[in-house]
Parts: sequence; structure tokens; C-alpha cells
Amino acid sequence: MVDETEHATRCGFVALIGAPNVGKSTLANALVGSKVSIITPKAQTTRALVRGIALEAAAQLIFVDTPGIFTPRRRLDRAMVGTAWGSTQDADVVALVIDARRGVAPDDDVILRELSEIHAPKVLVLNKIDLVEKPELLTLTQALNERADFVATFMVCALSGDGIGDLKRWLAAYVPPGPWLYPEDQVSVAPLRQFAAELTREKLYLRLHQELPYQSTVETDVWKELKDGSVRIEQTIYVERESQRKIVLGAGGQVIKAIGAAARADIAAAIEQPVHLFLFVKVREGWGDDPERYREMSLEFPKE
Repeated sequence: MVDETEHATRCGFVALIGAPNVGKSTLANALVGSKVSIITPKAQTTRALVRGIALEAAAQLIFVDTPGIFTPRRRLDRAMVGTAWGSTQDADVVALVIDARRGVAPDDDVILRELSEIHAPKVLVLNKIDLVEKPELLTLTQALNERADFVATFMVCALSGDGIGDLKRWLAAYVPPGPWLYPEDQVSVAPLRQFAAELTREKLYLRLHQELPYQSTVETDVWKELKDGSVRIEQTIYVERESQRKIVLGAGGQVIKAIGAAARADIAAAIEQPVHLFLFVKVREGWGDDPERYREMSLEFPKE
């Protein structure tokens, strides 16, 4: 019988959970060292689980970026929150991310109350520490550790990278011994079609996050490798009303052209190939109640 401690390598899943807009996606990107999650000012930008892979010493760390946990009001909300909590079931470590500048908000309160139901080891990650004075950070750290059983606490600034190395080194030593699950050069588990759709959704929200309601999504319909080494990609942006379609198109199609140009550049950089991107905008009323749309987003369709 082989003793697991004899393994030269370690491997583990780290679920990043927290309220909306605490910086989980920025943190995931910083930990991986590459863009695996989209980032916008819009709350609940992350909808499905995003898995990014990082190497630290002899350990492979699979970071699971999750949708923000909040009080759900719609079917899509329930699907996202359920997905976020579900990510903790198979995690080797669960990292609760708190916006240190904001402190403990109502959504954080809900999460803290539920943490006792999670059996995996839990760590506390205070993000955005550059915006908070040290005495306030220490007070917040003490208060949070009194409310949950954290095995460690880390203070980071995901945007600048401050504290990221300490967190990665600790996780690398903490995850269980075992073989790596993915190739050494792989940084994401997401299919390229899905990742490309997410990049376009990011540009859509960055351009129109004030004007465009949350209920919009992007799907990749065509991905064709061309003989010259480039890729033809066709995507559809789904909105719920004709008025929203007009907003996305813009006067003379200028808005959709700008979104397409920004998305094309990011997709090409991600796949390291020239990209021909064609965007279409369609109205699909009530798409938030369409099971097929949930399958496209890798979400489980919640029953009423």
C-alpha cells in the first residue's frame, strides 16, 4: 500500500465564494496569472463556475470562481446562488472573499451564517486592503474570525497582486498530496466557445452596463477553423425586448461594432489566432425561463 504522503506533487480545488462585487473574479485572475474570468462593474457578472489552474511549487491549484451569493429573486438568481454553494461540496479548501473596504454587508451576513454547514477547511480572504487603514483591517479580521472557523486569514489586493503570493504558497502546502489533474500549460477548464461568449458579454456590459438590464446573454453559434489559420466565430446576443436590441445595436450599428472590435481583440489574444467575429442581436422574451439557455451557461435549470 502506497502512503499518500510519498507523492511528490499536490493537487486541490479551491472554491472562491462571497457576495457580489467583492472581487472574486479579479482574485481568480490574479491567482492564475491569466484572464480566466470576466470582470465588469455589474453585480453578478459571473454566472457559472469558472475554473482556472495555477501551479505553485509542486502543487496544482484549481481555483473555482463562483457567482456572487445574495438573496435570489428570479430563476436565474436561484440557479447562480445554487451553483455557488454547490461548488463547496467537492472543494478541498473554501475561501470566503470579503471586501475589506465595505466590511460585513447583509449578503456577507447570510454567507457567514451558512458557513457552518460547509465541511471543507475554510480560509478568510480580505480583499481591497489598499483602501482600508490597518487598525480597521485588524478589527474586521477579529470580528470575522469570531463568527466562523477559519484555518487561516489572508489580506490581499487582487488588483495590484499584493498578498497573492502568500496565499498561493499557503494553499500549495495545504492541498492534499496527489497527481496533477491537468496538463502543466493549461490555465482554464472552460471550453473555448463558452469562454469566447463570456469575453463578448464582458465587453457588452462594460459598454452598456448602465443602459442594459441584467437579463442578457451571449452564445457562440459557430466556431470554424479556416485554412489560413484564422477562426470564424458567430455569436448571438440575446435580449428580452426590442428596445434593448436597439440599445445594443446603437445608432448606425456603432455600438455593436465597438463591442465586436473589443471582443475580437480579446478572443484573438486568448486563443492566439486571428479572429473574424460576427455578432447578431436577437430578442427572446423570457429567455430567463428557457432551460436551453441555462444549459448553454452550464447552469442547472431550477424548478419553481
